[in-house]
Amino acid sequence: MNKHHESTEPADEQQITLRGPAELADALPYLMGFHPNDSVVMVALHGGRGRFGGRLRLGIPQSPTEWAPIADQLAQCLISGSEKRDSRPDAIVVFVCQDPAEGESGHEAMERLRPLAQRLRTACGALDVPVLEALCISDGRYWSYCCPDERCCPVEGNPLALPGTTVMAAAAAYAGIQVRGSLRDMETRLMPWGFPAGAEQERALDSAGAVMVSRILDPDGRSEVAGETLLLARELMERLGRAPAAVPTDADTHDDRLIGTDEAAAVILGLQDRGTRDRAAEWMEGREAETALRLWRALARRCVGPYVEHSAAPLALAGWVSWSTGDEPGARVALGLALRADPNYTFAQLLHQACNEGLDPETLRRCLRGERSLRAGRGSDDDSGSGSDGRCDGRGARRAERRPGPTRTSGAKRRTSTRPTPGTARAGSAVARRRSRGPQRQGQAQGGRGQAQAQGQRGTRSGR
Repeated sequence: MNKHHESTEPADEQQITLRGPAELADALPYLMGFHPNDSVVMVALHGGRGRFGGRLRLGIPQSPTEWAPIADQLAQCLISGSEKRDSRPDAIVVFVCQDPAEGESGHEAMERLRPLAQRLRTACGALDVPVLEALCISDGRYWSYCCPDERCCPVEGNPLALPGTTVMAAAAAYAGIQVRGSLRDMETRLMPWGFPAGAEQERALDSAGAVMVSRILDPDGRSEVAGETLLLARELMERLGRAPAAVPTDADTHDDRLIGTDEAAAVILGLQDRGTRDRAAEWMEGREAETALRLWRALARRCVGPYVEHSAAPLALAGWVSWSTGDEPGARVALGLALRADPNYTFAQLLHQACNEGLDPETLRRCLRGERSLRAGRGSDDDSGSGSDGRCDGRGARRAERRPGPTRTSGAKRRTSTRPTPGTARAGSAVARRRSRGPQRQGQAQGGRGQAQAQGQRGTRSGR
């Protein structure tokens, strides 16, 4: 479950009149940009004609005991957020979307979720904002929790309209609005590998961590690792960009084949340094953004086993690039997964909040361009690893994000290993040259979560 709620603002000025539950159910994927399975969605309505306003999505809590407090929180969040951005909503529409469990019918799923829908209605009513309609969408059908008339809302529900056959679909096509499949499909593209590929990647991460920890604990070594990380990431982006285009359904597998396990491990661990991550965030426009997004997605899939928490960095970068290039649904999915991996990851928190508040990403882009120009003026814009000072955050403000302190280690179990096995980094690359030297220093240092051993450590993280 993703407890980091997501809201959006209307993306265009085109006016479409929706009448009744059927057209509301059909409009939901176009409002969100994807089919929000396993989700509660709330949409604010403004004015006498019910203009759509802010939207909010949350994964349905598995335990019904969580429904009451979550409903209160969601109602308060949507109403207060709408007041900040626009005005207090005049009404709210609620959607509860979940496919039936094994052996369960759509009607049974609707009845099981009825207490959640009712709690959302009462939570909004307690804040003097009525729920105009509450719909359950399950198993290709929809039900209204508000309409008691079985002539229009029968017990067995009504089938959803065929894709592309409604006025909303026509208007969305005209406006260039695309539905990107289901939320589950979008998340799958960013989820860690399974066995057996995941086991090989985990071993590569173990080996890379054993080599990199002692270097990162040394100030000079840390700067070298940052430079190597950025150079290797740039090399991988160029490799992805040169590769022939793949069939869309095979695009992720195609990209995965182009990146070695040791190469992925080196960049994943290097991105745990906040300064390095901030430098990587500058690849946010044009051709750079396209190949960077492919790289961040591929690296997120490589954060396997005990390294899942490390995926917060590439996922947050994927979310930032998606937002920067106008893909707000993709940004929210990636940032939500980043916060699921590490709820306290500051970079993802700030971006998620800024995206949800409808801020213009150009503010942050301008800040990052300024950082890049300053380095170019000093003659140091060479991906050497001298990271930014953290003054650019998700709001584009100059906020003092936590400075990199002692190296923070992963909370996963530790494994004692012998001399690290050389990886599969391409001969001549920066990481291959560095890895051929082996560990430079052994010892222990106190990290943010305990003792970090130079040998056998599962990676490092500094700052967020």
